[in-house]
Amino acid sequence: MEELKKLREEIDRIDEEILRLLNERARIAREIGEIKKKKNMEIHVPERERAIFEKVLKLNKEKFGEEFPPEALVHIYREIISACLSLEKPLKIAYLGPKATFTHQAALEFFGFSAQYVPCATIRDVFVEVESERADYGVVPVENTIEGVVNYTLDMFLESDLKISGEVVIPINLHLLSNVENLSEVKRVYSHKVALGQCRGWLEKNMPNAQLLETESTAKACEIVLEEEGSAAIASEVASYTYHLNILASNIQENMDNFTRFLIVSKREMKPTGKDKTSLIFAVRDEPGALYRALEAFYLKGVNLTKIESRPSRKRAWDYVFFVDLEGHREDEKVKEVLRELKSRTQMVKILGSYPKALLSE
Repeated sequence: MEELKKLREEIDRIDEEILRLLNERARIAREIGEIKKKKNMEIHVPERERAIFEKVLKLNKEKFGEEFPPEALVHIYREIISACLSLEKPLKIAYLGPKATFTHQAALEFFGFSAQYVPCATIRDVFVEVESERADYGVVPVENTIEGVVNYTLDMFLESDLKISGEVVIPINLHLLSNVENLSEVKRVYSHKVALGQCRGWLEKNMPNAQLLETESTAKACEIVLEEEGSAAIASEVASYTYHLNILASNIQENMDNFTRFLIVSKREMKPTGKDKTSLIFAVRDEPGALYRALEAFYLKGVNLTKIESRPSRKRAWDYVFFVDLEGHREDEKVKEVLRELKSRTQMVKILGSYPKALLSE
């Protein structure tokens, strides 16, 4: 017991030192904010944030052998950076609402809990909030490993001049939430029809007599459960602490490889980090072999495509544009070359943005 006591005292000492250093970091961040304001500089510098993440992950691996899990380290530093930035100027983030949805979760993972969040009813509303400068950034879903692409998000880039500033990929983990403590007390389960469908196998096995009821969103399901005895909602982990509900069962979805990719949109162009993606739209001429010639440009310049998706151009029937993600930054020499070549082979090229790849995606 004496040995245990000494170890706990050591942890207490370390915790006190961590707090001292956090407060010191906050003080320095506030001073940096004052200098930026005097010199009329941007308060939020995403490239600097990315460099911090890369540095601490590298130090954790090379100097300390990753004793501390990298994913947990990213979450901790996200909150440290978010809190320190809020002392300079809190960011305002628009996202596809309502609150406690997976888009809200993605926004929290990217910007931290110290930012100010604005839920929007539609993807268009998110773009409008950022375009009108009522929000610094917007967060919208773009593709899911099961459901495919979110066409409305792609379509918005045809008419908006906003840039893609980043991406975040999160697992879609669904949990059974309730204000009761035992599964046996639950008689009704509420959720969005997609969430109910993804958890049907677990529900049939573990709650065969429960009534399954559809709602307009997982957030609405949580609101109902707050007021109704003997009910539960299927929703995200964020919903559990947003609505103060107990998690009766975790990860009840049938497919454990369900991920959604979200895009961060803003008016800003991101600088190269060395681990970047570029997204663009192009339209080909109405002639035989036009698409082949366009794609050949990437092959000839040795640029890897990670995604290609076609969408109607909205200009005339059977006229299509192509959305492409490629490896590299628009300022990289190889990417510059392929963009020049692509413009000579196509009718239109619109660069949507170059931005850092999602953290821990490699």
